[in-house]
Amino acid sequence: MIPVTGFENARVGILGLGRSGLSAARALRAGGAHPVCWDDNPGAREMAETEGFDLADLSREGAFDAVARLIVSPGIPHLYPNPNKVVANALRAGVPVDNDIGLFFLSLGTEKWAMFDDPPKVVAVTGSNGKSTTSALIHHVLEHAGKPAQLAGNIGRGVLDIDPPGDGGVVVLELSSYQTELARALTPDVAVFTNLSPDHLDRHGGLGGYFGAKRRLFAEGGPDRAVIGVDEPEGLFLAGQLAEGPDDARVIRVSVEGKLSGPGWSVFAKKGYLSEYRKGKQTGSIDLRPVKGLPGRHNHQNACAAYAACRALGLSPKVIEQGFHSFEGLPHRSQVIAEKDGVTFVNDSKATNVDSALKALEAFSSIRWICGGLEKEGGVGGLKPGLVNVVKAYVIGREAAEFAMQLEGVTAEVCTTMAAAVAQAMEEAQPGDTVLLAPAAASFDQYDNFEKRGEDFIAEVQARL
Repeated sequence: MIPVTGFENARVGILGLGRSGLSAARALRAGGAHPVCWDDNPGAREMAETEGFDLADLSREGAFDAVARLIVSPGIPHLYPNPNKVVANALRAGVPVDNDIGLFFLSLGTEKWAMFDDPPKVVAVTGSNGKSTTSALIHHVLEHAGKPAQLAGNIGRGVLDIDPPGDGGVVVLELSSYQTELARALTPDVAVFTNLSPDHLDRHGGLGGYFGAKRRLFAEGGPDRAVIGVDEPEGLFLAGQLAEGPDDARVIRVSVEGKLSGPGWSVFAKKGYLSEYRKGKQTGSIDLRPVKGLPGRHNHQNACAAYAACRALGLSPKVIEQGFHSFEGLPHRSQVIAEKDGVTFVNDSKATNVDSALKALEAFSSIRWICGGLEKEGGVGGLKPGLVNVVKAYVIGREAAEFAMQLEGVTAEVCTTMAAAVAQAMEEAQPGDTVLLAPAAASFDQYDNFEKRGEDFIAEVQARL
């Protein structure tokens, strides 16, 4: 645990008692604060009470008298589309609003660090797609290299639940826009921006607000090294804002669109080959094509970002390459779950938006595509470049018929359920085909989350093998 400092004997409000909320309450108590907890869910309140935490309805008048700060869980809106009433009360009372990420950065460094030969470092990864794989890949390579590393944030453990890092330790954080937008302290040593595509727009008041939330990790934090994917205008703009000139090596530009030139530091992948350039000269390369845990162009972008972050931490290209080859990938992200009779089954349930689903469609050929779910804003028109690889679509979800009608030029069958879709796809699949779950939609019309959807796909496939 990372005990939270700076709030000794102070009352601190906790809104939302899920994983991050309870973790923050424990860490605040360990640091000498007095947490006051609330959640609209009676079950969550009961769980907090069993741990000895005080409960108080923070929506009532006067609830923020003598409260030093309010800590808000990521799922609770604080501005758009409308702020939660408790957050609004705190702001009207002049109480600062923060989250567990802000508390983590506020409390991470201790006096003991002065005694370390190699003080701990934090790598923070954000972006629309690929941040989980990129974070896990960085962590994996560090462990392969024998470095003490921990993975936390949106993946792995809660940020305040990790062990205090020791000499030479590295903490790798995956951070969502919900987390970067609200954290009052953001001070990573290395910050990574993978890419940007429209997502969570209602929560951020539009694309500009969404990008602004991601940008805070770099503008507020001032990392020693910034790894920036420059294949979208926002990333290119961000790299330009952070660099003092073309040769500023504090910014490492990353691309899978083509070769990056110039006197600066860059990492790019072209036709499956990763190349690193510094001062106009190639300083490293990896053939990514045989790396089984990183299939497809989108994973090559993740590999470039992870490679750049690891290089910024001082690892050699050879060590990084070895780490790549032993990386098995993450569940529900281009996860090969089975191969039989020449047919490959791939679970990419995490492809919850059009951009991530398009990357999956472009990574494979001759696809039997299982798609559909709770459609996100903007429709599915952006999938068109990848549809040439689709033999047939098998559409699931409560609105499967409407979803199928948008897939112009593709033979689509309305299946509604995962069981029906898998059964039909497996019956029709031919050697060389890939049965791919890449929904291009949220899961909440049929499942609690994308993990449950992916697990259902795996279970249905395995039951028929």
